[in-house]
Amino acid sequence: MDVGRRPAVRPKATRAPAREPRVEGHHGWDDYAPFYDWENARTFGRRDVAFWQRLVTARGGRVLELGCGTGRVTVPLARTGAAEVVGIDRSGPMLSRGKTRLRRARLPKVALVRGDIRHLPFARGSFGTVLAPYGVLQSLLREKDLVDTLKAVADLLPRGGVFGLELVADLPDWREYQKRVSLKGRRGRAGTPITLLESVRQDAKRGLTFFDQEFIEGRGRQATRKQFTLTFRTVSVPQMAARLEKAGFEVTAMLGDYRGGPWDSRAEVWILLASRR
Repeated sequence: MDVGRRPAVRPKATRAPAREPRVEGHHGWDDYAPFYDWENARTFGRRDVAFWQRLVTARGGRVLELGCGTGRVTVPLARTGAAEVVGIDRSGPMLSRGKTRLRRARLPKVALVRGDIRHLPFARGSFGTVLAPYGVLQSLLREKDLVDTLKAVADLLPRGGVFGLELVADLPDWREYQKRVSLKGRRGRAGTPITLLESVRQDAKRGLTFFDQEFIEGRGRQATRKQFTLTFRTVSVPQMAARLEKAGFEVTAMLGDYRGGPWDSRAEVWILLASRR
């Protein structure tokens, strides 16, 4: 035994810090599906539907709606008599509700497709109009995803084809808050009590706003709770206009309400219409 030689000292193994899970804009929407129509009927309602219907009626031809969800806009669009309306959404639970709504409406020439708006599975020039209501493009949290989607939309439209989109207004001006009661009411035939507790967080560096949702149904020990987070990226009207121009569009209108009034930074509604060059 060589007492003059020290044994090698091995450093203690250290555990690598856990990486934060990658946030994706589609996260949370499966969980939101059972509550989406209930909440929107009490907040957003159908205020935007007539605007998109007028646009489609004036245009005619085949229409694609990005992020069609439960068919809240898709089904009324189909009632305009458009040649064909196609909706695409990534969320299976959202689409399931949309297909139920479609069956009840008994409308022909409507298709709901499950897919990712970043990878649109349609032929070039196959639509005359593409719509992106309700801030759906802000669920694209990385610049590359937005750029790729705009290019894909441009490929779907012929020269002169129209792209209409809406942004969530003033995301940077949302104030952070915790566990605020945003809505109370009842739903379903049984009139079950339901409460929405909402928190808002922001990541200014990445330009992200997080809406932490907690829906509580019932009372006392029988109450059930559903928690999830929806994430939106801040994109202003001028920023989106510049991206549209770069993707091959000419911006033809920037609107601040659903009656066609002009946009300014204080408007509650942010809509852009663009024509494929």
